[in-house]
Amino acid sequence: MLLSLALAAATPAAAQDFQSTFVLDTIVAQFTGQPLGEQGGARTPVDKRLKLQSCAAPQLEWRSAAKDTVVVRCMAPAWRIYVPVNAIPQPRTAPAVLAQAPVVPVKSAPVIRRGDPITVEAGSPGFSITRDGIAMGDAAPGARLMVKVDDKKPPIQAVALESGRARLPGWAE
Repeated sequence: MLLSLALAAATPAAAQDFQSTFVLDTIVAQFTGQPLGEQGGARTPVDKRLKLQSCAAPQLEWRSAAKDTVVVRCMAPAWRIYVPVNAIPQPRTAPAVLAQAPVVPVKSAPVIRRGDPITVEAGSPGFSITRDGIAMGDAAPGARLMVKVDDKKPPIQAVALESGRARLPGWAE
């Protein structure tokens, strides 16, 4: 009988050794300025199964500039928990939207058409070589195309420069 009375008297004191999760929820709501579950407030209550040692002065801060998580920490005894927040969407600025817009290339009109006779060239200062061929496709300036230069060999690749003129890739104009 004395043992059960001693256990009953000791239980409330032992329970007070743990930090109240209700208090943590309250101070997080005060810190964020929004109630639990609301936009800008904690997503869910602090898990009641946590057995954190009681803290006289918990400290709160944002984990990052995104303000999506509150860090609740105690210096003595040392513990820390992270409370996820329903982040408030930040308004986008025009430059950010423009930076994310896809780049759509402007198509130039072909200067070389399939079947056109063209001269393929390669060279550098003091050296140049040319070869006549037939375009196997259409190409705008700077675009690549296949050129048939010999009936017995496979076509070569060239870069269109202007009408009737192309160069081998990798050679300066």
